Amino acid sequence: MTQIDFYLLAGDQASSRWDFACRLAETIWRKGYRLYIHVADESTARQLDEQLWSFKPEAFLPHGLLGQQPPSPVEIGWQEEPGDHHEVLLNLDLKVPGHFSRFKRVAEIIDASEAVKKPKRDDWKYYRDRGYPIQAHDMRR
Repeated sequence: MTQIDFYLLAGDQASSRWDFACRLAETIWRKGYRLYIHVADESTARQLDEQLWSFKPEAFLPHGLLGQQPPSPVEIGWQEEPGDHHEVLLNLDLKVPGHFSRFKRVAEIIDASEAVKKPKRDDWKYYRDRGYPIQAHDMRR
């Protein structure tokens, strides 16, 4: 069964959520997992693609948009079908994607803004009501 991990952040700026997503993506990749990052739309995917190139100048995180050739260990997409990914899903959309259960793990990031907290509370209930194991990681310290 898919393990769901929620990361709780103190900041209420969108930038804190995106910065944490970049760091988390790097950590997941360094642990040897393939990562699919799901976002709401193509524009957001391209914006995140750019941020992943520059979030940490001394680091290299091999990534690209879903469907680009050759495929990358970290891919960003907004489509309903996440390609051949099955290991880790980092969901940056404000709703649960229909394909989440094909992954071994799902990571959700909640910042302190109401715009994110409300839909992510609904997502927590969605996963819980279906019996998925959930773990909260309090990053606010």
